[in-house]
Amino acid sequence: MVSRARLKSFLTGLALYTMAAAIIGYFGINAYTGRYGLTARQELDQEIIALTSELARLKQERAEGEKRVALLRSDRVDPDMLDERARYQLDYANPHDLVRMNNPR
Repeated sequence: MVSRARLKSFLTGLALYTMAAAIIGYFGINAYTGRYGLTARQELDQEIIALTSELARLKQERAEGEKRVALLRSDRVDPDMLDERARYQLDYANPHDLVRMNNPR
C-alpha cells in the first residue's frame, strides 16, 4: 500500500511537471513563431523599410511634379515648359527632336 501511494505521488508530480513544461513550451513556441512573435516582427521591420523607401520615392516624385506645375503658373510661365506642353498636347515635333513616347498602363 505504501508503494502505491509513493507511485501515485510520483506520477502526480511527474504529470504536473509535464503539463507545466508543455504550457511553457506552447507559449515559447508562440513567442517565436506566433502572430506577434519574433519572426513576425522581423517581417514587419522589412515591410517598414520597404514602405519607407517607397514613401521617399513618392515624395521626390511629388516634389518634381509640383516644380513642373509651378513653372506653368499664370503669373510666371516658363517658355520652355510652355513649349514642351504645347508640343505634347498637339503631337507636334521637329524632325530633329528626339521624342520619347510614354506607354500608358
